[in-house]
Amino acid sequence: MIRNFAAYSITFIGLCLLVIFTFDSFIMPSYVRMNSGRYMVNVIDKKIDYAKNVLESEGYRSLVSDTLFTTAYESGIVVDQYPVPNTRVKEGRTVRLKIAQPEKMVTIPDLIGRSLRSAELALDQIGLEIDTVYEEYNSDVPSGNVTWQYPKGGDMLNKGMGLHLTTSLGVPPNFFQVPNLFGLSRKKAIQDLEKAGFELGKVFYRQNEDLIPYTVLDQSIPAETVLEKPSKIDLTVSVLDMKDIFNQMINN
Repeated sequence: MIRNFAAYSITFIGLCLLVIFTFDSFIMPSYVRMNSGRYMVNVIDKKIDYAKNVLESEGYRSLVSDTLFTTAYESGIVVDQYPVPNTRVKEGRTVRLKIAQPEKMVTIPDLIGRSLRSAELALDQIGLEIDTVYEEYNSDVPSGNVTWQYPKGGDMLNKGMGLHLTTSLGVPPNFFQVPNLFGLSRKKAIQDLEKAGFELGKVFYRQNEDLIPYTVLDQSIPAETVLEKPSKIDLTVSVLDMKDIFNQMINN
């Protein structure tokens, strides 16, 4: 009885080992098609049409799945592939290709008169950047704003490229710019004149019932005028009634 049990056990174990060996050596390799693939060809740096023909001849399908916009490669060149070259891949597999294309071109905005920060944001939104910033004295453009750009607004430029800008340093040193005094009170106008390096000249009066008394109506030198040396500036201010000015002159 014991001998029969031992014989059955040995037979059972042998059969189990035979099944495992058969599964590992024949069934499983056949299921996963082990060693049935081929080594992937390298089509990197090849023209896309040529790469597709090579892959097809090797039993693979191809798909352009990504694009690199660059000037570093000729247009239509394969710059990457997956699966990568020299790896074992089953026939019929789709090979994904990344190809090079010319960089996209965008329209350059007109930046003249904008602040440097505003110009930087406008360029960043369309994929451009600032290359070089020069500075110059310019009496017509506020300090820090763009006075010149290259390429100019409206031209086309590849994404990623940079522009050359010139910004204003304001009024040149040793020059004097006349402030805008219109609408100011006489007191405030005199303060602004002195702050800008000018002196008050004569004060003329003009009757005007629509404005607050002693509001500046005119100035002898136009606002924003740049002078090499300061000079006296005459003002015309409003009054409700010219009799008040006449009485003040008599009393004084």
